[in-house]
Amino acid sequence: MKLIIKNANILGANDQLELKTVVLSNGVIESVSDAAGSESVESADTKVIDAQGKLVSPGFIDMHVHLREPGFEYKETIETGARSAAKGGFTTIACMPNTRPVTDNPETVKLVLDRAKEADLVNVLPYAAITKSELGRELTDFVALKESGAIGFTDDGVGVQSAQMMKDAMKWAAELGMPVIAHCEDNTLVEGAPVAEGEFAKKHGLKGIPNESEAIHVGRDILLAEATGVHYHVCHVSTEQSIRLIRQAKEIGIKVTAEVCPHHLILSEEDIPSLDANWKMNPPLRSRRDVEACIQAIADGTIDIIVTDHAPHSEEEKAKGMQLAPFGIVGFETAFPLLYTKFVATGKWTLAKLIQRMTSDPARVFGLKAGKLEPGAPADLTIVDLDSERAVDPSTFASKGRNTPFTDWKLQGWPVATIVSGKVVWSE
Repeated sequence: MKLIIKNANILGANDQLELKTVVLSNGVIESVSDAAGSESVESADTKVIDAQGKLVSPGFIDMHVHLREPGFEYKETIETGARSAAKGGFTTIACMPNTRPVTDNPETVKLVLDRAKEADLVNVLPYAAITKSELGRELTDFVALKESGAIGFTDDGVGVQSAQMMKDAMKWAAELGMPVIAHCEDNTLVEGAPVAEGEFAKKHGLKGIPNESEAIHVGRDILLAEATGVHYHVCHVSTEQSIRLIRQAKEIGIKVTAEVCPHHLILSEEDIPSLDANWKMNPPLRSRRDVEACIQAIADGTIDIIVTDHAPHSEEEKAKGMQLAPFGIVGFETAFPLLYTKFVATGKWTLAKLIQRMTSDPARVFGLKAGKLEPGAPADLTIVDLDSERAVDPSTFASKGRNTPFTDWKLQGWPVATIVSGKVVWSE
């Protein structure tokens, strides 16, 4: 089956939108041309989509997500998560190993890959745990996990507390040419704290999570990465101190990359309206100064990519309140509209910059073939109506999770179709 997308607005060489026809065949992009020609005729083996001038982009790539399966299927499954990702315009997602059982063995990696194949929606890339059961006591079998299909090693959800354990992990990963992806958090500074150290915590009598709890691990791990030569990737950066350390590390040539989430670019602890746990996430919402540092770091390349940290929970869990509810919010279906509305529509970023941070940059950082709209590239594309404006309505989410702080926010720039390997996997 050949798929032809006519009247597609794509970003050209000078970051200007240009009307093109894109032809997809056998899972790859066959051509990108000016002329529609006779090829735009439907036939038994050719389907034509009229994009009507909407943006056609490389499919979005999210390198930090939680699909919850196995073990927490009441929160999300690989199928519901993949469908939610597709609805958000994502064609490739990388899932974290803090499931039950933890993805710390080849059998669980295989289970994730098999369930993703059964769902047949988006590309799902599994991470494997650094330590067995993510307990920080014993390293997993990196060789077996790589051979089973894991794309990197992380104990996301918790930080690796032992510097020796992390150094050993980095040595092994470096030998295998694999990245170490770090959740940076010193447990001695965060226990029992649900929100950031700041005015909100003071007002409500809550223990606060200090910035240094993140930055201490970032600094430690940068030194370990320098010593081992590993590709070290920092998860969900949220503090000015972490950014300063990452910037300095890059300047002297240490192989470090980093990511940030939309909520840490848009919200600060000053925005939290109440003790509603839909505003509880880890890292927590920080100060306005930290938000501005994250925005600057995306602009200057200190932070390489944008991820969602999509973290669905049940309504019953989130109803337990700020102190007792689990950390995390969903992110797939609001990510692009949030960033487009807040940064591109306001003229702070170019559209090209946003697309780059969500497509070609994650592909570059993790060595993926995806993220390009050119002949020979995978036929993974997203069609976005940049003029569409509507309010965020969690009841319409494809995800099982409804836990978002963005309910009723009016946003524009909504994905309307997602194509993976030349097949439409979601369409409005």
